[in-house]
Amino acid sequence: MQNPRWKVGGRAFAQIAQYHPELTALRRDLHAHPELGFEEVYTGRRVKEALQVCGVDEIHEGIGRTGLVAVVRGRSQSSGSMVGLRADMDALPITEHNDFSWKSCKQGLMHGCGHDGHTAMLVGAARYLAETRNFDGTAVLIFQPGEEGFAGARVMMEDGLFDRFPVQSIFAMHNWPALKPGTVGINTGPMMAAADRITIEITGRGGHGAHAYQTVDVVLVAAHIITAAQSIVSRNVRPIESAVVSLCAIHAGDLGAFSVLPGSATLVGTVRTFNPVVQELVEQRLKDLCSAIALGFGATATLHYERMYPATINTESEAVFAADVAESLVGADHVVRDLEPSMGAEDFSFMLQNKPGAYLRLGQGTGASGSALHNSRYDFNDDVLPLGSALHASLIEQAMPLPAA
Repeated sequence: MQNPRWKVGGRAFAQIAQYHPELTALRRDLHAHPELGFEEVYTGRRVKEALQVCGVDEIHEGIGRTGLVAVVRGRSQSSGSMVGLRADMDALPITEHNDFSWKSCKQGLMHGCGHDGHTAMLVGAARYLAETRNFDGTAVLIFQPGEEGFAGARVMMEDGLFDRFPVQSIFAMHNWPALKPGTVGINTGPMMAAADRITIEITGRGGHGAHAYQTVDVVLVAAHIITAAQSIVSRNVRPIESAVVSLCAIHAGDLGAFSVLPGSATLVGTVRTFNPVVQELVEQRLKDLCSAIALGFGATATLHYERMYPATINTESEAVFAADVAESLVGADHVVRDLEPSMGAEDFSFMLQNKPGAYLRLGQGTGASGSALHNSRYDFNDDVLPLGSALHASLIEQAMPLPAA
């Protein structure tokens, strides 16, 4: 099935396009049955069934609790090479507001980030690779749980993923509504930021709002910290670097107690950076600022700084290779080789800390929903399924080409 709005070349796409109806049906079934991280039981079962039909050589379950790994061996094994491809499977705790027939059947859960599409694309690549085996080596197809805040990539690695499947390099891709369908984006450095969680606990002395002079007002302290925190990036981080400090929630007191000043307050937020040096700087400045401001008001403030996901950094040679592979499919005009990094985060970063590799963006446009990622009206654009599968498969074929006859 050739999409009339954009063209894709290559044998892999031509063959995989024939699977388009089946891939669409699988994707929509997964969309209708979303599951959170480490709860992907139905998803894993459907993936296993599809992989069995595809004819892959091995299927390994229970890696990282609900993760699966499929192995496909090439026509030749003389190179001894092994390359990994990864797709995430989990959904989000969002109530879906779409009204199509494949909308979520679970209240409060939906595939709002396109992981249903990522999973279907890797299944499509598995089918093609198992049918053709036009490569010299072993393809390792990783279906990962718990990307959305559960660090499923790290859990799979702790469960021996790369000990059991010692790939030389690894690749992943994510749909990107900001890019047009038929377009691929990548760069040779940071693709996504490190995501850190910050919690600031403020302790003062509560009391009656009519006698504020007898209290140590934690709401006032919190307000000063919130304001001052926004100076950290502008007055400490070099302008050519990137960082974001966002305090996103505050809890203090009781809305029903309008005349009571609370004795404690909690602020919660996030820090996003690309450079570990900047990350260290922001953490230290935030710690110093909180302590000093609280001290100035007679209160105390403690910063709890949790480093959740590291920055997603592509290795240069693998990123250039992946861009070249994409170009062989969609042409140079449809590959963005200097894509602007996102301040969002991605746990594929843990894999890239361990193995050379690259993370790509697959353009899908906003589609019929007109919505971006993590939106209650988002839906994956099924038109790009064959291209995503072909890109996965082509990474394998071109990374491990068959010996010349």
